Amino acid sequence: MSALYLRRRIANWVALALSGLATLLGLAFLVWILWETLRQGIAALDLKLFTKITAYGEDGGLANAMVGSLIIDFIGIAIATPIGVLAGTWLAEYANRTRLGEAIRFLNDILLSAPSIVLGLFVYTIVVLPITSLTSGNTTFSGFAGGVALALIALPVIVRTTDEMLRLVPSTLREAALSLGVPQWKLTCQILVRAARSGIITGVLLALARISGETAPLLFTAFGNNYMTLNPLDKMASLPQVIYQYANDPGDAMHALAWAGAFVVTMFVLLLSLASRFVLSRNKVSHE
Repeated sequence: MSALYLRRRIANWVALALSGLATLLGLAFLVWILWETLRQGIAALDLKLFTKITAYGEDGGLANAMVGSLIIDFIGIAIATPIGVLAGTWLAEYANRTRLGEAIRFLNDILLSAPSIVLGLFVYTIVVLPITSLTSGNTTFSGFAGGVALALIALPVIVRTTDEMLRLVPSTLREAALSLGVPQWKLTCQILVRAARSGIITGVLLALARISGETAPLLFTAFGNNYMTLNPLDKMASLPQVIYQYANDPGDAMHALAWAGAFVVTMFVLLLSLASRFVLSRNKVSHE
């Protein structure tokens, strides 16, 4: 056995050991977070958590916050998905390897890493304040404004994912379709998007998971509401905002509700991540 071969084997063993250790460490932190949120919030994990509203205080639940989060997240994803998919498709198919395309990718990466509180303040300035000026000074926080703020957070994720997934489609597929006289728009819509569909859906699910736990933008836009409302033009409660509010309360019962809400949010994000992995694995099996 040569010294070079032995050195490579040792390096391989060390790399595998460090990779395995990092994986176990990450899983340990994940289990620790899930266990801690469950342990701290188990006192409030009962039926009233899903049936009562926050107006009842210590005897209440998080029903209005859960409904509000679903509405605000849906508005955000509904706004970000078509814009993000179209922008990502344009970058991959029409602006690929151009200066304009690279500049837009760079700006998208900046938006991807922008602090969420900055985006919340931006939406407060362009949505909440102008409407407030039209309503005689009454501050018009709303679930819709919260959805716009979350859309700005989800948009760069969807753009980046769509762009990357379409660029992973083999160029031979494009060449074969174009050689048969297929128009570019039909090639993009009926062939390339279908081929990258699972990756695009995964990006949308990951974007939804990304915005599900955002608190700061909603403090400046949706603001919060202790009562149930389904009107997106009214102030609307959300789980992250209620968790923040109850975590600052001195009462132990409110702390338990905050931990229970954190557990619900964590499980929701975990299920979305598992769903995205399922979509990708299903696509791999179908291609094989």
